[in-house]
Amino acid sequence: MITTTKMKNLLKVTFVICLSFLFQNLTHAQTEKSNKFLQKVGVLDSLYSKTLDEYRNVYVQLPANYNPNDKTKYPVVFLLDGEVFLPAVNEFQNYYSGNFTPEMVIVGISNNTNRMRDLTTSKVSEINGRPFEQDNGEAAKFIKFIEDELIPFVEKKYPVTNFRTLIGHSYGGLFTLYSLVHQPHLFSNYLAIDPSLDWDNQQLIKEAKLMVSNANYKGKSLFMSLGGVVYMQKSGMTLNAIKKDTTDFTLFSRSNISFSEVLKKHKQNNLNFEWKFYPRDLHGTVPFPSIMDGLISVFKWYQLENIDKYNMPNTSADEINKIVRYRQHKLETHFGYFVPPIPEFLLNMQGYMSMDRGEMERAKMNFELSLEYYPNSPNAYDSMADYYVRNDDKDKAIKYVTKALNISGNDYYKKRIIELKEKK
Repeated sequence: MITTTKMKNLLKVTFVICLSFLFQNLTHAQTEKSNKFLQKVGVLDSLYSKTLDEYRNVYVQLPANYNPNDKTKYPVVFLLDGEVFLPAVNEFQNYYSGNFTPEMVIVGISNNTNRMRDLTTSKVSEINGRPFEQDNGEAAKFIKFIEDELIPFVEKKYPVTNFRTLIGHSYGGLFTLYSLVHQPHLFSNYLAIDPSLDWDNQQLIKEAKLMVSNANYKGKSLFMSLGGVVYMQKSGMTLNAIKKDTTDFTLFSRSNISFSEVLKKHKQNNLNFEWKFYPRDLHGTVPFPSIMDGLISVFKWYQLENIDKYNMPNTSADEINKIVRYRQHKLETHFGYFVPPIPEFLLNMQGYMSMDRGEMERAKMNFELSLEYYPNSPNAYDSMADYYVRNDDKDKAIKYVTKALNISGNDYYKKRIIELKEKK
């Protein structure tokens, strides 16, 4: 017997499976009818920091498929200027997670006060020859807050793993690169969006030249972007012309290019690095495309491979199994812990599709994989029961429905056991 949930999943098969995989999270984006807003993003939370001697707000967004009744944990994104950029990152995830990126918990860190103090990486007392009295240069203290207080706070309270991504724009981008250079153990992925690397006469670039050559960034990824305003007084200058310029008008863009060249020069450190120029974007608009391109870039290894073979009905069960096992190994290698390589709903759909085509070996393999990767899912056991019903083995079908009942306690499975026994 196919439950209502299974029937809904089977209807999705009328579309290409890879599209179903891509858009699975869109079904969770609807709000309740009583809600006055189309979307509310990020639940406000806060913690007191002894390091900063102040309370700090954070905004936390859980994945669309989050279920408080299971024990699934997710990679986590720490997003500087969270009150500004969390909606954009969340919207990207609504469209792209599942196929291009994993589902993730997003933690937006508030930087609307003391932003320059926390995100700039060295102390300055003057800028452009004039005294500068605003608090600045305390990135070391702010990263200590993140490491010693914020990360433990998030890990204790929310369903996250230790696979972390850091995203920052402008001064936040400067801080993101500071973290890569000085505290590379904290994060696996970095998005530095139009970073302010001109700060303090390019001090961080000088530090990077000394440190990145001996660093080991294996398994880490960085995406850097540069906005289109590369010369403050006129447009149309090429990047090559910018690199040769020596005026203050190009210092911001030259600093960005210089840092990227430092990293490219030291490929032996195994950093997965991509740099992208956005000629049509301003400093204030470049975060939007950079978030999309950056997250796709740093999670390039996550994307589902061999989707054509996986969809083809003539691909053998053995070959499908090899594709799944390869992906399992790949994800575990990158994350550092086990991750189910294929969503349960996709294994379930493939199993029923194979049964409908009479491909019983392939159907059984998909249902067995579902049981292996989702051992606490009553639906996985019930699907295997359907396989045995189709193959006229009521005893084994009853065995699997009984397991589904033991996990869920749902009366549906009680009724199904009775019906199967009556048909024996």
